[in-house]
Amino acid sequence: MDCIFCKIANKEIPANLVYEDDQIVAFPDNDPQAPTHILIIPRQHIDTINQLDIDKSALISHMVLTATQLAKDLALADDGYRLVWNCNRQGGQAVFHIHLHLLGGRTMHWPPG
Repeated sequence: MDCIFCKIANKEIPANLVYEDDQIVAFPDNDPQAPTHILIIPRQHIDTINQLDIDKSALISHMVLTATQLAKDLALADDGYRLVWNCNRQGGQAVFHIHLHLLGGRTMHWPPG
């Protein structure tokens, strides 16, 4: 498989990991859209969030809870932050390996896109 996120998760490509455990890794986005822009990805390859089911609910919960802890650790929680999932091309997904964006450090606007 030629998935850049799988290669990062497997440490075949170096990345500045800000968090890792047996299920997920987190690292800064290469094209940040905010002063803080962290990607949280599962080690398991899943193309899009359309492939999620009840069996993956613990993994998704773990990703979200890790993002909220990172927001606290990075002093974003009090001022606010945004969590974003993109799905497929029209939804803004560029890498087809699910990933949760943690964005903070600036005022977020609505609508986002």
